[in-house]
Amino acid sequence: MNAFSAVCGDARRILACLAASALAGCSIVPGNQAYGEREESAVRLPVQQGDVLAPANVRIKPITAELIIDLFKAARPPRGDGTSSVAVASKANLGPTAGASKPVPDYRLGPGDIISIVVWDHPELTIPAGSFRTAEQAGTVVAEDGTIFYPYAGVLKVQDKTTSEVRTMLSAKLTKYIEKVQLDVRMVAFRSKQVYVVGEVAKPGVQPVTDVPMTVLEAINRAGGLTPEADHSRVLLTRRGQTYLVDIQAMYDQGSTEQNALLEHGDILNVADRSYNKVFVLGEVNKPGSLMMNKKRLTLAEALGDVGYISQASADPRWIYVMRGDTETPELFHLDSRLPDAMLLADRFPLRPRDIVYVDAAAVVRWQRVIANILPTATMLNQTSLTQYPLFGGRQP
Repeated sequence: MNAFSAVCGDARRILACLAASALAGCSIVPGNQAYGEREESAVRLPVQQGDVLAPANVRIKPITAELIIDLFKAARPPRGDGTSSVAVASKANLGPTAGASKPVPDYRLGPGDIISIVVWDHPELTIPAGSFRTAEQAGTVVAEDGTIFYPYAGVLKVQDKTTSEVRTMLSAKLTKYIEKVQLDVRMVAFRSKQVYVVGEVAKPGVQPVTDVPMTVLEAINRAGGLTPEADHSRVLLTRRGQTYLVDIQAMYDQGSTEQNALLEHGDILNVADRSYNKVFVLGEVNKPGSLMMNKKRLTLAEALGDVGYISQASADPRWIYVMRGDTETPELFHLDSRLPDAMLLADRFPLRPRDIVYVDAAAVVRWQRVIANILPTATMLNQTSLTQYPLFGGRQP
């Protein structure tokens, strides 16, 4: 009986000690830790150190005018999902087909292509089956082995040759039978080469490669353009087993035409959706959650505004953090927004996909939450210790 009373007394003493510790700012009280007053991350993060990925604490950088200037100077095309297996498309890695300003190579024939051979003053050679067939029906199809058959010329190997080269070959063959031969070779149907456009385009599918130059932008336009869910900065071009990142948004904004590569047979264009382009706003804000970036354009001030700004009743405006962890070296930034002028800095601070914005709670709010958790238990123990037990003559056991 005395043991139970002793337990209740010990519990009350423990609660009193915890309350005193919380008032003193002791870190053993759950929920009473403040993230402020730190110069580096409280936990170790994976940091790229040379060729090794090792855990380390990351220094917290204050958001200042100097930092924003440095960020703009160091601005570079985004890495997408942060992996090194996807290279940014450029003239260096795509070769001579990179950049729309390069000379367009002549179309070279392949199996399945259809050409039209016109021999002037010899209609029996030009339209041997009558004049009511279409050019495609009357044309000459390149066989699977890359050859064609033409009267008097026999079987000719035309694969990987241009129409001009085929015309020269035929002229040489027919000269033996026709005096002053005049002929022309034209493309009727392009069927041997194609590229594949998939993902967030209006009409995904196969696009034939023709004698008209087809760049990345041209292929997307032929596929009906981008959908509203497309990520303009993340178009993946796969060529011969290697994948390159094409940033269409950079072409529009910065004129980076070196990424607008001429496409080749077998290329695959995959337009990614923008589900990756999210920013998370957590902590003491009115509507915590995730925000979808519009063409990867979102500032810290816009993110706070979209979630209803920080909670005036519970947030500590001194401690607003931006946590960036999807790069080789994670980064932590801190903004002190006690003065309204600080929002000008927030409006110039650009966020990146997967950034986490965290607003810390005020010290008094943390203390109130600790008390709210402790008070029900303290009340229950106090009521238990005052209970009268008739079985023992109204005395406590």
